[in-house]
Amino acid sequence: MTINKKIECLIRPEIRALKAYHVPDAAGLIKLDAMENPYSWPEDLRNEWLEMLRGVALNRYPDPNADALRKNLCNALAVPAAMDVLLGNGSDELIQIILMALAQPDAAVLAPTPTFVMYEMVAKFVGMKFVGVPLTQDFALDMPAMLKAMETHKPAAIFIAYPNNPTANLFARADIETLIDKAPGLVVLDEAYHAFAEQSFMDRLGRHDNLLVMRTLSKQGLAGLRLGVLAASPPWVAEFNKLRLPYNIGSLSQASAQFALKHLDLLNDQARRIRADREKLLQALSKLPGIRVWPSQTNFILFHVGQRDADKLFESLRGRGVLIKNLNSAGSMLKGCLRVTVGTSEENAAFLNALEAAW
Repeated sequence: MTINKKIECLIRPEIRALKAYHVPDAAGLIKLDAMENPYSWPEDLRNEWLEMLRGVALNRYPDPNADALRKNLCNALAVPAAMDVLLGNGSDELIQIILMALAQPDAAVLAPTPTFVMYEMVAKFVGMKFVGVPLTQDFALDMPAMLKAMETHKPAAIFIAYPNNPTANLFARADIETLIDKAPGLVVLDEAYHAFAEQSFMDRLGRHDNLLVMRTLSKQGLAGLRLGVLAASPPWVAEFNKLRLPYNIGSLSQASAQFALKHLDLLNDQARRIRADREKLLQALSKLPGIRVWPSQTNFILFHVGQRDADKLFESLRGRGVLIKNLNSAGSMLKGCLRVTVGTSEENAAFLNALEAAW
């Protein structure tokens, strides 16, 4: 039997039909495609961090429960006192853990679309049905459609990115509260961009026994650590913790996150700077003729290129040394759309210059 025949026999058909998550090569380019914080730490702080890492015992396994880090994260993220947190190797692992726990026969996952691609991908990984409910033309929740889909499919989990990726907007708070109240299963609010929106449902934990809130440190300058945080009632955390692989947060990540939490003022200052630069970039983009720019409450901006060819414009920008995200292939309401991460002032200027030259 050939290897292709063996793959056909052994690998689930829905997995064979998928494509691996693609990360483009950014070598030599201004990287504005992945919603990363563009600012590194000052040199003296980097040296202090590196000196701290000298004391980490790499020959020993990490704290299996990351107890000290979890306690400090509860304080830093204002997690209600009666709640608990679970840590993951990025939010992706937390999504996987949640859905592995819920993956019963015929169980469904629901999300408004377009949204973060990993909700659908992980649902397929674990053999669950994914139900996407299209947003309205102004990227709001289509509440009649959402409620109908909930009634029809009775989803075990609803994922809502708050703010949404890739549309950059916050959904109406009253709509989300309605979904939480009426959902037959869990509602997972993914607040990855909380630092740029400054709105949260964290304080509602405990008032709704089906509410979970996810956060990440990636967007605040710690993307390399891959640290995701799930806040929820202790009984949910206890169940999900059964699926967490041992030692999933390494010693260097735990130590580095602990160090970063001692310098939250720096991270918050960087977030404020990014928010200010976001407004400047929005204004500059809005001045280009034929372009449509949507408001943003994240660290990225979605824009439609009008009558121009989005694929050609994307390649033209890349040829001029600037890498952004091309969403044109996603189709539907994202056809003709590109997404740019807010960078440093110099990076934003380089992007605008390249865009004007290609326009």
